[in-house]
Amino acid sequence: MAAAHLSALDYFILLLYLMALLVLGFMRSRKTTGTLEEYLVAGRRLSLPAFVATLVATWYGGILGVGEFSYQYGVSNWLVFGVPYYLHALIFALFLAGRARRAPVLTIPEQLETAYGRRAGMAGAFFITILATPAPYVLMLGVLCEMLFGWPLWLGVVVGTFFSIIYCFRGGLPAVVRTEILQFILMYLGFALILIFAVSRYGGWDFLQQQLPATHLTWHGGNSPQYILVWYFIAMSTLVDPSFYQRCFAAKSESVARWGIIVAIGFWICFDFMTTATGLYARAILPGLENPAASYPELALHLLPSAARGIFFAALLAIIMSTIDSFSFLAAISLGKDIFAKFGQNVSESRATALTQIGMIITFIVAVLIALWAKSIVAIWYQIGTIITPALLLPLASSFSARWKMSPAAALLSMILSAGVTGLWLASGRAGNYWLNVEPVYVGLLISMAIFIVDRFLKMRFHDRYFFMRG
Repeated sequence: MAAAHLSALDYFILLLYLMALLVLGFMRSRKTTGTLEEYLVAGRRLSLPAFVATLVATWYGGILGVGEFSYQYGVSNWLVFGVPYYLHALIFALFLAGRARRAPVLTIPEQLETAYGRRAGMAGAFFITILATPAPYVLMLGVLCEMLFGWPLWLGVVVGTFFSIIYCFRGGLPAVVRTEILQFILMYLGFALILIFAVSRYGGWDFLQQQLPATHLTWHGGNSPQYILVWYFIAMSTLVDPSFYQRCFAAKSESVARWGIIVAIGFWICFDFMTTATGLYARAILPGLENPAASYPELALHLLPSAARGIFFAALLAIIMSTIDSFSFLAAISLGKDIFAKFGQNVSESRATALTQIGMIITFIVAVLIALWAKSIVAIWYQIGTIITPALLLPLASSFSARWKMSPAAALLSMILSAGVTGLWLASGRAGNYWLNVEPVYVGLLISMAIFIVDRFLKMRFHDRYFFMRG
């Protein structure tokens, strides 16, 4: 693919962004203690502004996919990729954030092990490693580097991912938070710029009404209600999102954890307005794009002058890289601390940190290989979320409540059976339609719910005589 037509000033701005990222990432705070808690959860000292900035930036790695959907289906992007996630984020804030902050643990697998025992903790670590694999964002970053620099995809994937995680290796979560404050600012600045130029050159609502297909301004965008509904179930992945839990573990108080998510929802609503509007302008101004996933970059090349173009592309890089660093770090923690460290005796904090760093190297290699093999961002998202969400949702959510907590055997059975059956159901779609024409995520959630209900009934009926109570 030929490189985008950027000026020397644009490339200088991109270079400046990367340099600032490395400086912030490798900067050492005077408050650094060198403990495992410092490395994994920033010493549990995250303030409200830092909490909001890092959570908001982490959640938007799929920006090119958002552009593709907005270009093809219009304002329904908000109902598919916005509203269901706001609702589940609000549920998390109201019912889970405070409990997560109170929990004396550093990771989700540690919480599962505390509640249900070692086997459930190991199973949870395996699932979190898969869920946090940054492969879809690595692929997206490779595609963007291909557009910007004309590199082959493999080179964009490798170089882009390296620059996204190198500072995490040494600095842990504090380094991630410092860089994501910069990326948070850039993401809003970039999309504000492109909207200002679009409105000033082409006009506002009247222009969009005249140039867009009628369905682009309807709530459904031409999609069926059933299609839109399934995203409200897929959005349940928010309730098992390891980045939410890690930020809550790292918050300096329960109030910061709870209100941080609520404030973040406000920022997400604002940003979704900006990205959806930008997608609408892309469709109105450039109606014949062969690749809708390139709608944001193509609009920037068409509309923005030098310097503004560089800032916008730096914003796109920042959005994707902020997700790669967070998810790579989370996957590395699950591999190193929650899996590798379990095979040793009395692993020290320094050893656990070293194992996490080894996990990061493995995560880097695996994410690059998956990205180059899969070649489909949406497919990776869908398959991982469909399998892992049913496996973790009820066992994890209930683990914070002594009253509603599942028994150890039931939790382990729920994780393994729901993931296994969902995976088989997903595989059935390769032949055409899914079995019974039912989405796999519904099957997994139904299995997990059935086990939860049976477990509750047997606990109430037989108390500690029922074998599910023994872990």
